[in-house]
Amino acid sequence: MSRGITIEEAVGRVRPLDERAARAARERQDGLLKPRGSLGELEALSIRIAGITGQVKNTLTRKVHLLFGSDHGICDEGVSGSPQYFTRVLMELYAASGNPADGQCGINVLCRHAGVALRLYDLGVKGLGPRPGIDSSHKLMPEGTANFARTRAMPPETARAAVELGVRLVEEAREEGYQMIGAGEVGMGNTAPAAACIMAALNRPDPALVGRGGGLTDEAFANKKRVIVEALRLHHPDPDAPLDILSCVGGLDIAAMTGVFLGAAAYRLPVVIDGVISIAAALLALRLVPGAKEFMIASHRSAEPAYTAAAETMGLTPLMTLGMRLGEGTGCPIAMQLVDDALAVMNEMGTFAGASLESEYREELRA
Repeated sequence: MSRGITIEEAVGRVRPLDERAARAARERQDGLLKPRGSLGELEALSIRIAGITGQVKNTLTRKVHLLFGSDHGICDEGVSGSPQYFTRVLMELYAASGNPADGQCGINVLCRHAGVALRLYDLGVKGLGPRPGIDSSHKLMPEGTANFARTRAMPPETARAAVELGVRLVEEAREEGYQMIGAGEVGMGNTAPAAACIMAALNRPDPALVGRGGGLTDEAFANKKRVIVEALRLHHPDPDAPLDILSCVGGLDIAAMTGVFLGAAAYRLPVVIDGVISIAAALLALRLVPGAKEFMIASHRSAEPAYTAAAETMGLTPLMTLGMRLGEGTGCPIAMQLVDDALAVMNEMGTFAGASLESEYREELRA
């Protein structure tokens, strides 16, 4: 197992995209048998992957999805429509037999269908003991985070440990030969800390940024908004200090995913964002080092208002609008297949030069 590096060391490793490779990839795209720009985001994806890897043609055959389970003390305030023990039950189901007849969950099915390895980590799930298929060696808070409506969600040193764990897991994945990373989570009530983290990072304690999550009554929804806004007023987290935000109002899952996004940039691997919990972590990673954005791929557009605010601030365009709100990182394996499609076009599509076709007319067809 890797010794791991600190947050500061990871930040220091982040470098810009390889502009030479990206430029060569753009030139190849412009010469393919199609009007320039006619494949939209697929073209942009293949060019960005070239900038990440340093080569024009790429095949990312080995993919892994890292799923973090943790409970959240803020559930004590009635911000979740599901009982907290569902976190434990779902983690157990994710780790169950690989036989599809066993009634697997969404992330199991989608990862298997897309050929993506699934790794499960228990960072703080109540009542979940050691079991095959779940790595519980990093259980940072056995009962999950504290209720951030009353006190800090976690000590600052725990927030740091969770972020650095995420960085280390990316390093280990790279050493195992994985070429693309997905980040997902499970934890009842975690749309509350996600919204709180985004609101804190944007310095916008606006209740309009709070969404219903998995489903709440109107009364419970109003309470959720009030709880989050009052918690931000209580703690006053520093918008420019991601570790302070995580310590005040975050979750262990969000902290570890922050490390995954940072680690992906440090170790030059493309990494896929899922929904609102995932993009909260991506935004905090961006606060640590702006260059991390170039390695991020936004999978699907979440209906949560905090997601929209974060994506717009980060300048990210989600690849899909599917009305998804399951969590687990389910957008990641789907988006990974789109990345495969983008790379197949770059690698396999013919060129005007190769087909001996006149191409001057395309100057009038720029998208």
